[in-house]
Amino acid sequence: MRIFGYLAKKVGDLTVKYSNFPESYIKRSFEQVYWKNPTGYPQYPKAVVARKRFRFTTNRPWTGQFRQQNDRDVHRKKVFLEPVGEWSFFRGDRVEIMVGKDKGKQGIVSQVIQERNWVIVEGLNTHLRTVGKDKSFPGVVIQSEAPLLVTTGVKLVDPETLKPTEIEWRYTEEGDKVRVSKASSRIIPIPKASEETIDYKSKEVYIENEQKDTKADVIAKVTFAPKLNTFEMDIMEEMGIKEDRVPAKSYWY
Repeated sequence: MRIFGYLAKKVGDLTVKYSNFPESYIKRSFEQVYWKNPTGYPQYPKAVVARKRFRFTTNRPWTGQFRQQNDRDVHRKKVFLEPVGEWSFFRGDRVEIMVGKDKGKQGIVSQVIQERNWVIVEGLNTHLRTVGKDKSFPGVVIQSEAPLLVTTGVKLVDPETLKPTEIEWRYTEEGDKVRVSKASSRIIPIPKASEETIDYKSKEVYIENEQKDTKADVIAKVTFAPKLNTFEMDIMEEMGIKEDRVPAKSYWY
């Protein structure tokens, strides 16, 4: 029995990793708050009126195009998702298309949209669309890749038989979690391309940016040593103030 759920507002883990942005920044960038009570006034209860449901598309949640697509209250058909227990498709995977005009063809996953259970296969499942059309210009026709559902539209390719296969997650003797083909029991390794983000192809070749990144030597530097001192005692120690007076005894009844 299949269980379906409404389109959630949570951004997928793979999307956050690909953006290389803090999750708090992504949450602030795509949420739409229409009204909220001012903070710092106890007489006003905490109340926020904001969009609760978002329609995720091929545009990433932190972009302006995503905000424009969710800016208008348009009556659109509801989107339902089949829950995926454990995500098994990554950028760089070889998959075979199971539906549509390109059924039976194999290609490489170029983009993962976890919020909609979508993957985009490079050069396959394409359609034509017109861009920039208006009254004085006929527009430009471009070929665009349409997304495919991971639940029904694609299957991973077995590296031994080169045929589509179901997979399951197992653990090796070393404790590593791997994908295993049910057809041949062959391990399907996660591609190196899955580590790619907006900023770098892989962590090994990334060059630190002084304006964006905190250097490793600064992170390793200890700037706080825990003590059994109060705040006042720390200030006195820092300023060289010594207290010789003995506090008077106090009694609690």
